[in-house]
Formats: sequence, C-alpha cells, structure tokens
Amino acid sequence: MTTAPQSNADFGSVADKRASSTVSRETISAVTVTVLCILMLFGSRFISPGLGSWAQVETVLVLGSFLVVLCFGQGVVVLTGGLDLSLPSLITLGGILSTGLVGDHNPAQLLLLPVVLLACGAVGLMTGLGVVFLRVPPFIMSMAVAIIVASAALGITEGTPRGAAPESLQALMKGDLFGLKWSIIFLIGFVIFGWLVQSRTVLGRYMYAVGTNVEAARIAGVPVNLARILPYVISAICSGFVGMMLVGYSNGATLRMGDDYLLPSIAAVVIGGSSILGGRGTFLGTVSGAILLTTLGTIISAIGLSFGLRSIIEGFIILVALLLLRDEIFERLRAIRRT
Repeated sequence: MTTAPQSNADFGSVADKRASSTVSRETISAVTVTVLCILMLFGSRFISPGLGSWAQVETVLVLGSFLVVLCFGQGVVVLTGGLDLSLPSLITLGGILSTGLVGDHNPAQLLLLPVVLLACGAVGLMTGLGVVFLRVPPFIMSMAVAIIVASAALGITEGTPRGAAPESLQALMKGDLFGLKWSIIFLIGFVIFGWLVQSRTVLGRYMYAVGTNVEAARIAGVPVNLARILPYVISAICSGFVGMMLVGYSNGATLRMGDDYLLPSIAAVVIGGSSILGGRGTFLGTVSGAILLTTLGTIISAIGLSFGLRSIIEGFIILVALLLLRDEIFERLRAIRRT
C-alpha cells in the first residue's frame, strides 16, 4: 500500500506551523519577563516609597543601557552556538583607550572614538578566527583572548588608567533633550537597530541557520565561516562601546570596570528565551532579560543587600529560567491551547 506524496502546499503548511510555534514560544518568554519586570517595579513601592517612581525607572533604563548593548553582542554569539567570555576585558580596553588615546578636549575625538571600536573589533576577529579555523572551543578561545587583553591593558596603563572621558561620551550619558536623557533615547534607537539586524537581515538569518544546524546551513549555501566569525566581531565592538559608555557615565576608567558584566550578559540572554545551544532567541527577549536584571540590581542596592546575595539571586533566576524554558513546558502549553 502506497501513500500519496505530500504536495508543496503541505510542506508549506508544516513550515508555517513551525514558524508560528517558534514565534509563540519566544513571544511568551519575552512577555513573561517584561511583565515580571513591571511587577517588580511596582511591587518595590511596598519595600520603600522611593522605589517604583519615574526616577527609579529612569535609573533602570540608564543603567540597563550598558547591559542591553553588551547583550546584543553576547546574544548573537550564543545564537550561533558560541559563548564569549572576553567581554569584561574588552569593556576595559574600550574604556582605557577612550580616556588614554582620546581623552577630553580632543578636537579629533569623533574620529578617534571609531578607531577604539575598530581596535576592539580586531580583537573579536582574532577570537572568531581561532574558533572557526583553529577549532578551539569558544569558551577556551575567548577566555585566552580575555587574559591576553587584560594583561596588555595592565602593561599599557602600568596599573593606573589615565585621562578623562571625552566630552561626546559625557554628553551621551549625562545630557538630555527636553528632559529626556540622551542615554534613554540612544537605548530606544539601539533596541530597534538590534532587533532589525537580528530578525530582519540576511546576516540574522544566517546566524539562526548556523546555530540550528551548521552542516545543513552549509549545504543550503550559507557562508558558515563568515556567519560564525562576525558575531565575535560584533560582540567585541559592543563590549568596547559599553566601556566607552561607562567612561562617559563615570568620567574615568579602571582595570576592573567590566568584571561585573559577564554573568549578567549570559543571564539576560538565557532569561530572555535564547537557547544556550544556539539557533533560538530574539533580541527583544534579551532586552527584557537585561532590564529585569537591572531592575533587580537597583532594588537590591536600594534595600542594602550585599553583592554576594545579588549574585546568588541572579544564579537562581538563571536556573529557574532554564527550567521554565524547556521544550516540554511549551509543548504542554500548546497542547492545552489546542484543546
């Protein structure tokens, strides 16, 4: 007994179902995290009357802008099945180059700041080439690069970074337009830009394909090597820019300025619904995770809890997110919806 072959229309319907379920899964993750963030903001008013106000929301958005930019880079690396552990060192590199190479009152700062980003991008290129062509595991390669960059930064600065923040970076992080901070305006623009790049460009589709199945992507004609290398370059540039933002915010650089951002960068990506194995996730979900962690951090700081306890809470949130974002949970939700 033979069965009739499926028509092209049948294959199209199957693909449509897969796409809709993927969108549904990622939308659920992003919306859940966003709702939790809103509940935390308003619920914090019961802890302290000063919490939950517009001033706190503004603080969360300004501080969250660092993590959002950083997580865009980490997110595209994770999307392709990798992991970048060099972020803290590249944040520091971007910071010390901004103050030492560019500095304040430099008429050529708008030309030199892109040079800083290019230097960071070159480091990311080295990481990507090592992962792809030398076949070094991503976490080992990025860790080795982190050690090299951190050692170079220590030698260049002799332990004490010098210089002050360029005026353009101070204006970005401290200036405002009609009462709305430029950093918040930048955050909105960057979120739109990141969403478009990851979800609406050919490069974004290549990264999804590589993260899902490298060999299938290669057979389909995807430039696999390029799609695996570029995320590390993007991540390094984002890290360097976060270092520049921190310099503009604090008016100086330190050799440990990026140390507190590695775990949150991974946590925000995972909490936002991305698979740590690659091939799944949205930037909007990552943004929700970053804002959630920033909100949590501001609340913990406001009520005087220690940094160690904050790390424990973040680790617990990651564990819960990994448990709740398992495929079995979403299969059960879809089964309930069908019934």
